[in-house]
Amino acid sequence: MMDLIAQTGSTLWTLLAFFVALAVIVTVHEYGHYIVGRWSGIRAEVFSVGFGPRLLARTDRRGTVWQVAAVPLGGYVRFLGDENAASAGPGGRVDPALRRQTLHGAPLWARFATLLAGPVFNFILSIAIFGGFAVVQGIALDEVRVGRISEAPPAITNELQPGDRILAIGDQPVASWGDLGRAVGELPVASSQDWQVERDGRRMTVTGPDPMPARIGGVAPRSPAASAGLREGDVVLAIDGQPVTRFTQMREAVEAAQGAPLALSLWRPGLGDLEVTLTPRLSDLPAQGGGFEQRWLIGVTGGDSFFTPQTRSAGPLEALAIGARQTWGIIWSSITGLWAMISGQIGTCNLGGAISIAESTGQAASAGGANFLWWIAVLSAAIGFLNLLPIPVLDGGHLMFYTYEAVRGRPPSDKVLNVLTAIGMAAVLSLMVFGLTNDLFCP
Repeated sequence: MMDLIAQTGSTLWTLLAFFVALAVIVTVHEYGHYIVGRWSGIRAEVFSVGFGPRLLARTDRRGTVWQVAAVPLGGYVRFLGDENAASAGPGGRVDPALRRQTLHGAPLWARFATLLAGPVFNFILSIAIFGGFAVVQGIALDEVRVGRISEAPPAITNELQPGDRILAIGDQPVASWGDLGRAVGELPVASSQDWQVERDGRRMTVTGPDPMPARIGGVAPRSPAASAGLREGDVVLAIDGQPVTRFTQMREAVEAAQGAPLALSLWRPGLGDLEVTLTPRLSDLPAQGGGFEQRWLIGVTGGDSFFTPQTRSAGPLEALAIGARQTWGIIWSSITGLWAMISGQIGTCNLGGAISIAESTGQAASAGGANFLWWIAVLSAAIGFLNLLPIPVLDGGHLMFYTYEAVRGRPPSDKVLNVLTAIGMAAVLSLMVFGLTNDLFCP
């Protein structure tokens, strides 16, 4: 009975997190359409968060109805003269004097800008969130200095102090943050290493942790690690009874298991020792020389060596540049991943549907507010990209028709539009069903 209650609570939490994330992303997307349409002289009749029966509504001074509807699975802006919420075509008769205020009666530039604004606002949201993280977290100093010290397991000695400038680890000199990772290959595997630091103007040697401990820095949503309850900051002490000191040992143990279940002994800050069991999953990853390769993974990334770098504040332009690079990285990953599936380089099980997105969102929310906000930024960039695909009924499909009109001097005929729209709707529905099937039957 208690398991059923816990499972029900987990499902409700997942749905709540998913609906909140979706509401934020959809509202920003639709507001892009709305505000650029308004600036372009196009009147919005309804701005809806959700579909179906109206729950809450108010009408502003411009006559636009702002509403929250009962089905929280999207939203829309219906402009004056639209046939439906998808702006599929003119519906009914419109006073000729008001035709310029309709989407379909507006100049081509206004229509193009209005439709493009939705995905662009998704990208702006992602850039703003990623840039905000850069401002809050700061940027690591060029010189290797210790910032905040993290709690470590009792067996690991950490005599590093905030403000220490790291000069070397063992006999390996350290002049940049990249040198920490390069030093690992030359150091013996041990829970503690000799760190040469400069402290208060004096050079000294102190005992510190391995530069690449078996500490978890991130957990991928909907991964074996996430399903097993692993968290950022957990330290893996042993796998199947074999002691683990370095993150590379974790990778080797996961690969050697070849998909067999693994028993992990963990240490978690504030809780102490834990035992979990998980099963690695075969995953497609980009290969260093190009293309893709398959590797057994549990879905974790390595964490820091029980301290964070000393940072400096990021300026507004610098933060925006960081946000733009991270947003572009998500877009590019979406492009290469989609092409890899189409060309057969990776399996189609990499395409998830609504269930996998909801589960990932719930796991991100469970990991904390910062993780949830970061995941919203990831989803916003991905959804912005998907909406730009040249498929009728998506924004990209409308933009494709507008581009045709700009080149040929006239829009496609109604017959062609109707056929292509039907094909586009079938393609979108098929993609949704395919993703849902993957959620249910892919490992």
